[in-house]
This record gives sequence, structure tokens and C-alpha cells, in this order.
Amino acid sequence: MKILSVNVSLPRDVVYRGRVVSTGIFKQPVEGRVMLRTLNLDGDGQADLNAHGGIYKAVYVYTIENYAYWKNERDRDDFTHGQFGENLTVEEMTDDAINVGDVYRIGSAVVEVTQPRVPCFKLGIRMNDPKFPKLFLKSCRTGFYLRVVKEGEVGAGDTIERIKSDPRRMSVRKICDLLYHDPENIADAKTALQIEALSPGWRGSFEERLAAASMP
Repeated sequence: MKILSVNVSLPRDVVYRGRVVSTGIFKQPVEGRVMLRTLNLDGDGQADLNAHGGIYKAVYVYTIENYAYWKNERDRDDFTHGQFGENLTVEEMTDDAINVGDVYRIGSAVVEVTQPRVPCFKLGIRMNDPKFPKLFLKSCRTGFYLRVVKEGEVGAGDTIERIKSDPRRMSVRKICDLLYHDPENIADAKTALQIEALSPGWRGSFEERLAAASMP
């Protein structure tokens, strides 16, 4: 596992369906080493802080193996690193292999996986494909967000080392499928709630599911 590219951008305005939208999704690769801080990478920013950013979504990661899938699925050959709005383009970190709650050392930083990515319409803008966000979520090839446990510098070429694996072993793909495509699975929802690293938003969704299931 390693970083192929570190990608950042500050929010900018684009015109979408006749209105101006502010978005930070147009990430671009940067050279050299970049400081990874509690809320984001230096030089990076989010436009909608209610839906993006914060401690539990400080960094977004997407693996190059998913690039190959989407190139074939959408018959495209124009993808560049940062295409999906990710901060870190990586390799060998597929959604099936990475667990929510796993802890990694990247460069001199330490990070923890907190949740899958939930796409919004801005991913459709970035991909020039309005249908893409729904396909993206349906596939559960969503990538994942990180919480920064220890700040440090990261850069392209850095090895990524797993230093702790969550004992529940619920992968990013499993958690995504559980929330969006397996609503009757109460047993696994209970297991998901045992993951201490799970972000508050996703925790709340599973708590609501259990509350609804317990109602007469």
C-alpha cells in the first residue's frame, strides 16, 4: 500500500444548471511533502462544511484499483489523479480490504478510517456525468474518510502501514452496503455500532435503524 498522489484544492465557483455552485472537488496533484493536520491537508479546503470536512472527514482516500473499474464501466480514458475528489490517490486499498476503525501510519502521520464516502451532486459535476453519484453509491466503491490521530507530513511514494485492525473487521464496502442496501440487517447494524471509530453521522443512522426496529 502506498500513496500515488496527494491532491488538494481550495473551493471555487462553477456554473451548474444555471446557478453558481461553490465546490472543492476539483483536486489537483501537488509535488513534495504536505502537512496533514487535524482538519485537512495544507492547501486544501471544503466549500460545504456541513457535508464535508471536520475531524471525522479530514482526508478522503480513493484507490487506483477503482479507477480501472470506472474506466471500464463508463468507457473513459481521461481520468487523472484526484478525479473523484480524493485527497490521497493510493494503491492496494480497496473497499473490501480496508475496515472502518483500522489505523494506519502514512509518512509521519497516523490516521484512522471513520466511514465510507457518500457522494453528492458535485461528484457528478466533476465527472461531467449527472448519473454518476447514484452509480458510485450503488457500487459501494466509495473510498473512505480518515480522522487524523497524529499530524505529520505525507507525500507521493509514501508507504502506508496498517498498525491496528479493528476487531469487528467490517470493511468499508460492507458498511456502505449495510447502510444503503441491506436495511433489514439488524444484527450487523449492532456490530457496526461497536466500532468506536465510526463517525457520528453514520453512528446516528444505525442507531435510528435499531430504534425503528424496536418499535412495536
